[in-house]
Amino acid sequence: MAWSCKNDPKPNENTTVDEEVITESEPSEVTNDGDVISKIAEAHGGMEKWNGLKSVYFEIERSDYQEKYTIDLDSRNVRIEYKDHILGKDGETLWVKNLGTEDFKGKAEDLHNFMYYLHFMPFIIMGDAKENGSAPVLTYDGKEFPGVAIKPDPEKSGKTENDEFIIYYNPDTYQMEWLAYKVNYFTESKEVLYTLIKYHDWETVDGLVLPSVVQWHIFDKGEIKDQINEMFYQNTKLMTEAADASLFAKPADSKLASEIKK
Repeated sequence: MAWSCKNDPKPNENTTVDEEVITESEPSEVTNDGDVISKIAEAHGGMEKWNGLKSVYFEIERSDYQEKYTIDLDSRNVRIEYKDHILGKDGETLWVKNLGTEDFKGKAEDLHNFMYYLHFMPFIIMGDAKENGSAPVLTYDGKEFPGVAIKPDPEKSGKTENDEFIIYYNPDTYQMEWLAYKVNYFTESKEVLYTLIKYHDWETVDGLVLPSVVQWHIFDKGEIKDQINEMFYQNTKLMTEAADASLFAKPADSKLASEIKK
């Protein structure tokens, strides 16, 4: 595949992560590649362990505060605590509460499920997979990484029917190394847009192997180039009980995401 990339600023609570990676050809035709997916899941602790969880919590380090996430896995309800805002999802209700005088300016529809999707890859996407198949090999520093392309079921993921994720894995260990993703709700473009990230600094949390660092790289004409951004996950907790439902309920002094000016 031929690739190019556009630099965007470092993400914060009011921006989406949308460094665009553009490819001139689609991945190979999607077929059944379930055995590879199972091996990737096992390399990261196994779907049985993941399926036993009911809720998760983690933080993302920002320059002057900790961004806090609570997710109920069965309902996909979400609560995100930013420095000056709280974003929540309760069923179909997506809401934002301002903690100060400044209005929330981000795209809540994009932000509410994006960071936990990246952190809990491959488990989240495997549970949402509608179809999957092989993808072109990715080469970096003289090593080849095979790829498996996964298209999530939009009814499960809450994403569009054209979204796609490509997990590139170590052929010796089946551990995830890179992720290319195409999420069309970030753009109105008709082009085939991918973003490329590298997973780094793995940690084991209650038996699951999860990344503590996610790095965005320029990907130009098939060559992976400089790192342009990185994000740090911290204090991850995995729980076998559901999260408190009151965390996700819309406060009286909040606004619906649809009421916020973009």
